Amino acid sequence: MVDALFGDWRLVGVYDALEPERGDLEAYVGMVGEFGARSVLDVGCGTGCLASLLVGLGVEVVGVDPAEASLEVARGKPGGERVRWVQGDAAGLPPLQVELAVMTGNVAQVFLSDEEWMATLYCVRAALAPGGRFVFETRDPARQAWVGWNREATYKRVDVPGVGVIENWTDLLEVNEPFVKFRGTYVFESDGATLTSESTLRFRTRAEVEESLEAAGFRTAEVRDAADRPGLEFVFVAEVA
Repeated sequence: MVDALFGDWRLVGVYDALEPERGDLEAYVGMVGEFGARSVLDVGCGTGCLASLLVGLGVEVVGVDPAEASLEVARGKPGGERVRWVQGDAAGLPPLQVELAVMTGNVAQVFLSDEEWMATLYCVRAALAPGGRFVFETRDPARQAWVGWNREATYKRVDVPGVGVIENWTDLLEVNEPFVKFRGTYVFESDGATLTSESTLRFRTRAEVEESLEAAGFRTAEVRDAADRPGLEFVFVAEVA
């Protein structure tokens, strides 16, 4: 089931304005160039920020996401007409042979069960050409990022052009490791509407991720630090074994 933040039309319409700092995308664009990839699969592409950047550089991009509302925003971004958009999950991908697959924004953590996660890994591997790479990030559970998920630490008030002022914050709801549940609240001052979006993420250890990659036919070539959140995340660079 799609979280309201990505599936509710009103929330999706302000998502990019509320999350303007995407230093992680610059790092992914850099890796596309580093690996010389000319074709990229963006799993969980959301509103298409990375896809838009890549097609602007002449890269062939396939973006897949289960949320139609997010994809509608993505289609309207510069270069959106040159991206091949697919609504659904990785299991619904057409036959592909891309050079690089990516999952940004901790998409890897939304797969809560081992079955969901392994199925996604198998599908990504099937979409990669021989010698292809898979790059994704996931938070290090030892750093307990959820400790800072509270109103005091996350509150912001943003004036969104054409929409008005929106108040936004995050509340931690439940920690039952490896699962963490939280809720985002969005208050639209224009009409007083209050919308919420609840999410649950799974925090896998580095060893668990590496074991799952090997089981799916990958080799972990490297584990990097996250450029935008140093010391808090693992950035896995996996190769088709």
